[in-house]
Amino acid sequence: MDIKELYKLYQQHPLITTDSRNCPEGSIFLALKGASFDGNKFAVQALEKGCAYAIVDDATICQQPSPNTQHPSPSTQQLILVDNCLQTFKDLAREHRRQFDIPVIGITGTNGKTTTKELVRAVLSECYNVMATEGNFNNDVGVPKTLFRLSDEHDIAVVEMGASHPGDIKTLVETAEPNCGLITNVGRAHLQGFGSFEGVCRTKGELYDFLIAHDRPLFVNRDNENLMRMIRQKLTAKSQQLTANSQHPDIYFYGQSDSEDILIRCEVVSCAPFLKFRWREQDHDANYVSEWMEVQTHLIGAYNLDNMLAAITVGYVNNVPFEQINHALSNYIPTNNRSQMTETATNHLIVDAYNANPTSMQAAIENFKLMEVSPKMAILGQMGELGDVSQEEHQKIIDMLVTASFDKVWLVGEEFEKAVAQFSVLSSQFSVFHDVEAVKAAIAQEQPQSHYILIKGSNSVKLFQLPELL
Repeated sequence: MDIKELYKLYQQHPLITTDSRNCPEGSIFLALKGASFDGNKFAVQALEKGCAYAIVDDATICQQPSPNTQHPSPSTQQLILVDNCLQTFKDLAREHRRQFDIPVIGITGTNGKTTTKELVRAVLSECYNVMATEGNFNNDVGVPKTLFRLSDEHDIAVVEMGASHPGDIKTLVETAEPNCGLITNVGRAHLQGFGSFEGVCRTKGELYDFLIAHDRPLFVNRDNENLMRMIRQKLTAKSQQLTANSQHPDIYFYGQSDSEDILIRCEVVSCAPFLKFRWREQDHDANYVSEWMEVQTHLIGAYNLDNMLAAITVGYVNNVPFEQINHALSNYIPTNNRSQMTETATNHLIVDAYNANPTSMQAAIENFKLMEVSPKMAILGQMGELGDVSQEEHQKIIDMLVTASFDKVWLVGEEFEKAVAQFSVLSSQFSVFHDVEAVKAAIAQEQPQSHYILIKGSNSVKLFQLPELL
C-alpha cells in the first residue's frame, strides 16, 4: 500500500493515535518505537480496543494470535505492514499538509524559536485562523502530529522545528514543506549531537536550503552575522545553479541597524524590567514609510527584541495592519517558563527555566546585569548536551558571573560543580548545589525575601520547581 492509498484510508478514519492507552473507536494506531518501547507489541491490543487499523513495521506481529482469549484475533487485513512506521508517519503527514493551499511558516533556531513562534501566532491571529505548534511538538514525531491538526478552518500554519543532530531540520522541512520561514539565530547548543558550532549552522541552515531551492521567501535578521554569512554562502551557491527560468527567493530583512535593505527597523526604548521598544517600516532607499510606533511588552530582556522583530515582519508581509500587530505584541503574556516575570508574595522572579545553552545563558545574565533593580540573585542550572566543551562553557559562565556583581549566585548541577572545583577562589555570594533538591533545602533555610531572582537552566535540572517556593 503506497502513501496515497494509505492516505485515502486515513481520510476514512481521520484520527491517528500512537498511544495504545488512547484508542478512540475507528482510529488508526501507528506503532512507533522509542528507546524503551516498541509500539508493534501493542498493535493487536489497539485493534481490540477499537482502532480500525494498525500500522506496524514488524512482520511477526501479523502472525501472532490475540492475547485476549475472550475475543477472536483481529483480521490480518486490519494490520498494515510498512517498512518504517516513523517514516510512514512523516509521509502521511506531508500528504495531509499538501491538501491545504495555505501558507506554512517554518521556524527554527538555537534560541527564541518557541517565543518567536508564539509571537508570530499572536500577530497573525489578529486577522487569520492560525494553526501553530503546541508545546514542544517540534521534533520528528511532534511535527507530523502538528500537521495532522490542519483542517479546512485554518488560514495559515506556523510550524516550529527543533534539532539536536545533523540532518534533523532537513527531515522536518521535507515533511512540513514550508512556504516561507526564518531562523531566529544559531548558537552553541546541543554540541554533543552536532559535533561543533559549524554543525549547528549546517543543520539549522537546512531550512534556508529548502526555501532557497524552492524559491520561497525568507525572513532574516540583518544584524545577525552568522545568519548573513549563511545566506550569502547559500545564495552564491544558488547563483551558480541559476538558469534563465529561475531566480533568487524574496528575502525580508529586519533589524536594528541602518542598513538600506531592512524592511522593518526596531530599537529598544527601555527594559525596566519589561521590554519596551519602537519600530517602523522603511523602503529600499532607507526612507521611513511610517512613524515610530512604541510597544510595551510583558517580556523580560532586550534579547527578545529580535523575536518581536521577526513577528512584526511576518505579520507585515501577511498584511496584518500596524495597529493589530502592536495590539498582539503588547498583549502577549508568556506562560511557558520563557522570559517570564512573576511577582510572588516575597520576591520578583525572572523565570527562564525551560532550557539553557551558552548563548542563551550569557544573554540572560547580561540582561539581568542591565536591569536597574536590587538586590539581585541568580539561580542557574547546568547546561546539557555540550559534550567535550561542557567544562569550558560552564567556566565561561562562572567568569561572567564573577564580574556581574550579583548579590547572590546559586549554581546547580554536576557540571557547575566540576567547573567550580577548577576555580581557585569564589567570593562569598557564590553557592554550589548538586541538584534542585539541595536548592529547595537552602530556600527553606535561608528564605530569600525582596529579591529579584533570575532562574535559568536546562529543563533536566528541574529549576521550574522553584518558583512556588520563592
